[in-house]
Amino acid sequence: MAIERHFPIRSWAIGLTAGLTFGAAGAAWAADDAHACSETAALLRTACGYEVRDDFFVAQAICENVAGEHAQDECEGEADEARIEGNQLCAEQRTARLALCADLGDGRYDANFRPALFDDPKSPSHPNPYYPLQVGNRWAYFDEGETVVVTVLNETKLIEGVTCITVNDVVEVDGAVHEDTDDWYGIRKNGTVDYCGEIVQNFESFAGDDPARPELTDVDGSWKHGRDGALAGTQFLAAPQVGRVYRQEFAAGNAEDAAEILSTTYRYGQSAVLDQFVPPVLAQLLCSAGDCVVTGEFSPIEPGHFQRKYYARGIGLFLEVNPEAGVSVELIECNVDPKCNSL
Repeated sequence: MAIERHFPIRSWAIGLTAGLTFGAAGAAWAADDAHACSETAALLRTACGYEVRDDFFVAQAICENVAGEHAQDECEGEADEARIEGNQLCAEQRTARLALCADLGDGRYDANFRPALFDDPKSPSHPNPYYPLQVGNRWAYFDEGETVVVTVLNETKLIEGVTCITVNDVVEVDGAVHEDTDDWYGIRKNGTVDYCGEIVQNFESFAGDDPARPELTDVDGSWKHGRDGALAGTQFLAAPQVGRVYRQEFAAGNAEDAAEILSTTYRYGQSAVLDQFVPPVLAQLLCSAGDCVVTGEFSPIEPGHFQRKYYARGIGLFLEVNPEAGVSVELIECNVDPKCNSL
């Protein structure tokens, strides 16, 4: 699931490793396109600049229809400020993408999405113990005012010959649906879980509406392998190795999440950095054997935004920490393991 990254990337890697870098699991970097990654970063910087320009002109058109000279001036000032901030973000995104290229290699990304490499997701030969995707599995997470419920559905989607299992992810804020997403995952024969795409429905409520019912406002963030050049990525590795960096998805300019393995032997009390904002009781319940996996996840689209995710064997994701904000999203209910009864 994706409940929700300052570069260079290694600035948050807390010194747990020093330079082991790879491409996405099961993926390859094509030698015939030696600079495709950095060239992609440059092209997306250009595209971002044009988008900022277009948004600025649209905003000016809106300002032309605002009544009152003072209000019009204020509107134009806000449009100009947004243009400046947008151009700054475009530059920061390029820097972040180049930092990721340095970690992954500068070649062309190839998801190696061949059907022969995948199992039937409903009966995989090597189910991933850290990302259990059995039909009916359910997890509930909570943060202040926000509840996330994740359910593995009895549904599959065939994507370019690969059968992917559907996982529904519903986010509610103060009891109202904020996001409803179907994620599609493929399970490789070696146990690696691939992220094949998602359809995201974003909802919003507006003051004064009667009835006060959330409205579908957009499907931003949606993508699927093979559609508009999007490529699948690695959701969870079959054999995580500390320091390994990989793409979780690649839909240029839309979905570019990546991750690094920070620990494969986590237990509470061994690392002050990894313990930050972790509920001790929860970690002791699920990580007492010292075999929990911690990843650091980020996206060049959101430079500077970073989160740690904690996975327990047999349970899956049980905690998501945003160190900058000092908040965490915590597992409060599940049905995948006897330990769920102790939450």
